[in-house]
Amino acid sequence: MVEHLYRLLYTKEAQKDARRIGRDSRLKARVKKLLVILSEDPLSSLCKAFVGKYKGAYSRRINRQHRLVYQVNELTKTVKVLRMWAHYGD
Repeated sequence: MVEHLYRLLYTKEAQKDARRIGRDSRLKARVKKLLVILSEDPLSSLCKAFVGKYKGAYSRRINRQHRLVYQVNELTKTVKVLRMWAHYGD
C-alpha cells in the first residue's frame, strides 16, 4: 500500500469543478486517479509547469480539453487544487 505523502486542499473553484465532473463517470474516474497520484508524487515528470495566469502552478491532463491545475507546498506537504475543469488555452 502506498502512503499518501501530501494532503490535498481544494479552492472553491475546484470544488465547483468537482461537481461538474461528477456528472461524467469517465472524467470522474480519471480525476480520482490523478488526485491519488498528486497525493503521492505531485511533482512527477508528467506534470507541466505553468506560465501566464497560473504561473507557479502545475497541471496534469484530464482529457484532450481539460486539465487539473494545482500548486505544491513542499514545506507543509500540501497540494492545493486550483481547478479541475481548466481549458487548454486559458
